[in-house]
This record gives sequence, C-alpha cells and structure tokens, in this order.
Amino acid sequence: MFVRDCMTANPITITKETPLFQALEIIRSHKIRHLPVVREGKLIGLVTERGLLRVSPSPATTLSVYELNYILTKVTIAEAMIKNPIVVAPGLPIEEAALLMREHKVGCLPVVEGNRLVGIITQTDMVETLVRLFGLRKAGSRIVVEAVDRIGVLYEISELCKARGINIRSLATFEREPGVYNLTFRLGVAEAAELKADLEKAGYKVISMS
Repeated sequence: MFVRDCMTANPITITKETPLFQALEIIRSHKIRHLPVVREGKLIGLVTERGLLRVSPSPATTLSVYELNYILTKVTIAEAMIKNPIVVAPGLPIEEAALLMREHKVGCLPVVEGNRLVGIITQTDMVETLVRLFGLRKAGSRIVVEAVDRIGVLYEISELCKARGINIRSLATFEREPGVYNLTFRLGVAEAAELKADLEKAGYKVISMS
C-alpha cells in the first residue's frame, strides 16, 4: 500500500494572502487541522490549527470587537505557516510515511508530485489505513497465534486454513520478544473454533480468538 492509496487527494488549500480569520473558519467548518499553503499550485507552506491559534488573540483579551477584527485582518498566514514542511511522494510506501510522521512528530505530510501539491496524508488517514488493512469493516473473525521465527510458519498455518476452507483476509505480525511473534489473522468466517483446535494440535499457542 502506498501514500497515493491512502491520502486525501486535492485537499483544501489557502494562499499566503488568505486572512487569518478565514483560515480558522475553513479549518472549523471542514473539521480539519491542517491547511497547505500554495502559490499557483506549488506548495510553499503549511498551517495547522494550533499554529493559527497561537498567533490569534486570546479569548480572554480585553480588546474590543473592532480591535480584534483589526488585528485579525493584519495578521497574515505568513506569520503562522510552517515553511518548507516535510513532504512525501505519492509512491512512497505507507509504512515509510508513518515512520516519517512518528520520527518528526508531525500530524500530516503534504504529498507532492514534481512541484505540485497533489494530496495530504494525516494521522486520521493512517488510522483509516489500519482499518482497511485489517478488514475491520468486513464480517469475519480474528485469531491471534504465537509463533517462533522460523521458515514455514505461515505456510503451515495457511495450509490449515485451506483445509478448513477458510480465507485469510489479512495478517499482521508483532514481535512480542526477540524471536517470538504474535500473528493476527482476520478470517473470512464468523467462527473459527475448529481451526483453533487444528492449530493447537499442530503445536501452536492460540492467544485469543474473537
């Protein structure tokens, strides 16, 4: 799975000249937290809800409505935007994009192709990707199997599933400790008690089943 498969294409954008209050209104009305700043389709910056609020007058201010409006019209996006944000290409593997977001502690990554902005991928998109990868919106069951790191494990479990006519919809691996993995299978059946028995008979430890 790649960034292009998970990103929000053609995201809402603003320009450097967009008034601060208008950018805040866009963020609130569309329930988003990030706005790419573009010039002629080229990304020049990024603003976040937190960044906009940081340069906005405090709600506890004693300024009058007229004074507030004046300030809001004078504060520019240039004062709030992140210049040269970290970007990714549409063809980047999704796991590498997730690692970038984690390492740099950012909530989104603008997606550029050449010099043009083509999308944005956010933490929300990453969560949605997990939902899709695990097939959580499809009916079925989940089984977690403990396995040591050795050649043939997945083949053996796949053969047991095949013998029962069970389709494996997704698989995730988690190294619980060195050399020992939890294998989480999403299966295309509502109940997998017979498969659990087969796995245990074959020497596997079933951690959970639901």
